[in-house]
Amino acid sequence: MLTESQLDPTRATTDEIVPAGAPWMKTIRQGQVFRILDLEGNQAVDTLFYNAHDMEERYSAVDTIQRNRNVYLTVGTKLYSTEGKVMLTIVADTCGRHDTLGGACAQESNTVRYSLDKRFMHACRDNFMSAIAHDHNHGLTKRDITHNINFFMNVPVTPDGGLTFEDGISAPGKYVEMRAEMDVLILVSNCPQLNNPCNAYNPTPVRMLVWDPS
Repeated sequence: MLTESQLDPTRATTDEIVPAGAPWMKTIRQGQVFRILDLEGNQAVDTLFYNAHDMEERYSAVDTIQRNRNVYLTVGTKLYSTEGKVMLTIVADTCGRHDTLGGACAQESNTVRYSLDKRFMHACRDNFMSAIAHDHNHGLTKRDITHNINFFMNVPVTPDGGLTFEDGISAPGKYVEMRAEMDVLILVSNCPQLNNPCNAYNPTPVRMLVWDPS
């Protein structure tokens, strides 16, 4: 369901550009609203969520799909944790399709899906690892890189239950907004993938905005 936001970007407390292929990490507080804006269109944004006070509790694709009874995320979707608690609620969305099944690209998956010579291409798992290696406040390790959401990514489920990576349906200026229902640590990889159409074979920057409760 497409729903526009009434929030004014000039009143955002955070307004940052994440370069193409780069990571980004930030804590947002309960009640704050977080927007990911696709600046140039068809840019997948792989995102992990953690309870800011307990890193063992994090986003769960299984609970989110089961409790929302939908494999696609859009307005009204509640993002559940591994403890069955609501972490965030999607409150605005002008794209209408976000994936929670396809996972994050890695050197290993690049090799399996594409070819051996793609192994050393930069991937989202590398971004996540780089971000946590430079973060000294939360104690995250590679074992904490689990379920993620691929915002703006189009991964249809085939009739026989498989997944396909298709052209995105996002466009310049499309966005998704979430309200934090608890204090949440957000870890983002602005996907550097060049081997499938999730980024239109051309990774581009995205814009991150955060608003305090009105």
